[in-house]
Amino acid sequence: MVTQDGGYTALTMLRPQTKINTKLGALVNQLERYRPVLTGNPELTVTGISMNSKTVHPGDVYVAVGGARYHGADYINQALEAGAVAVLTDNSGVGRIPPGLTHIAVDDVRSALADAASFIYRNNTAATPCIYGVTGTNGKTTTTYFLNAIMAALDYKTGLIGTIETRINGVATPAEFTTPEAPELHSLVARMREAGVETVAMEVSSHAMDYRRAFALRYQVAGFTNLTQDHLDLHGSMDEYFDAKALLFQSDRSVSQVITINGGPEPQWGQRLAEQCPDAVTLDLGPAAVVDTGTSNATWSITECEPAGLGYRFRLRHTSGFEVDTKVGMPGTFNVANAALAVVMIFTGHPRHDWDRIAEVLADAQPAPCESAVPGRMEVISDQPTVIVDFAHNPDGLTQALAAINRTKRSQGGPTARTILVFGATGDRDTAKRPLMGQIAVEHADVVIVTDDDPHYEDPAEIRQAVVEAARARANHLAHAPEVIEIAPRAEALARAVQLATAQDIILAAGRGHETHQDLAGQRFAIDDREVLREALTECGFVTTRSASSQGTD
Repeated sequence: MVTQDGGYTALTMLRPQTKINTKLGALVNQLERYRPVLTGNPELTVTGISMNSKTVHPGDVYVAVGGARYHGADYINQALEAGAVAVLTDNSGVGRIPPGLTHIAVDDVRSALADAASFIYRNNTAATPCIYGVTGTNGKTTTTYFLNAIMAALDYKTGLIGTIETRINGVATPAEFTTPEAPELHSLVARMREAGVETVAMEVSSHAMDYRRAFALRYQVAGFTNLTQDHLDLHGSMDEYFDAKALLFQSDRSVSQVITINGGPEPQWGQRLAEQCPDAVTLDLGPAAVVDTGTSNATWSITECEPAGLGYRFRLRHTSGFEVDTKVGMPGTFNVANAALAVVMIFTGHPRHDWDRIAEVLADAQPAPCESAVPGRMEVISDQPTVIVDFAHNPDGLTQALAAINRTKRSQGGPTARTILVFGATGDRDTAKRPLMGQIAVEHADVVIVTDDDPHYEDPAEIRQAVVEAARARANHLAHAPEVIEIAPRAEALARAVQLATAQDIILAAGRGHETHQDLAGQRFAIDDREVLREALTECGFVTTRSASSQGTD
């Protein structure tokens, strides 16, 4: 995991504190379906596993995986210096192994990796915490935070694994990936088990399924939010993207499945997944739906939804007639969808005799579990002007965030209120998103400030140009004539948005959410949209009514 200074954190708290001894021969037997070939001592004892030479602990099996530029076998000597005692690799890595070093060769090392990690950390036992896995393009983080909050309100010892952080009984560690690599994931689950964690809310990305990071875990409930264009640089097509998500819903991977069947602007993907999972629990968003498909015969449906402050009150109804009322504290009906999915997953994961107790907590707890804030997800920084930071970084996410902003503007801002948007596009990612996001920006905002997100190794100016050109071309055909401004660096763009704002306006800083560093040509530069905006608000004489501490999620 990368720290703020670009180094690597010792993953001490993410490993079991008590080492578990495993004979290498027993591990080989466990990997039988991968046709392992052991060279060396089967009586060798291993106590952990790592695929990164910088995070190897003494007693580890070092896993050497082939990559786009390098093979993990190139770093065997560093792994040995850190204390690795054996290597797991593929046939292309075997030739680089030093003579006399005990190693296991398999045909597909990535596929074998999760099974090896699960066996070494004993995550195939009844003592493993109940895991609630959430996948989909948008909404994973928010849904897992709601799951965590509901389970905590039900007095469970909880764990959280996701984009923002990892939590073990409320103790947090920043995250590097949405879903950790298999060795870190399985050691983390074992650490949670050791700490007495009973239930875990976990984001499961398409990358995690494609790279088999999240394999060899058994999910109590798997939940699906929606599917819209994203990550096509990895998956190639929407069908391949869908297939990666659908892996989580196979019966040997999840005990129960909950599928939102009309979530997002492309509800056909939820319908398709439900057809592949005939025993799944289905959720119809009803009046909270972005697109009303007229779905019937869903297991659960939203029957009432009305504004309540910046959020909503809503009612969920089961086909049996059972009903539950609760609230969500964040703007946007998509957050009603996220909260509803979390609630239905909780009910699905519990026996019917627990439902009344769950409903009581959802209806009566003060604040309601889904009223808790989620860092960088429609996070309100100020009320006058209203300043919101959100992670929206793809076309659907940006559309939904802006739609929520504009509903708030119409109800609270007055006739002169404007929507001011600050956003950029990510480098080294799906380039087809850039013009789409530029067009969406001018269709929904009055002032559009295009800046940098994470350029990575691309030229930031070229990324901005692709967005700006599409935005201005679309703006020329719109009646409300939105203003399009290009400003870099990002801190200046955020400050300019505040300078342009009146107390009635709404500012949305989109794309980075909770992130506190920006990647420019491989270098990490500190920037937190929330802190930059707070400073700009103070400099411009506005009162920052929402402090950083008020946005906590405990």
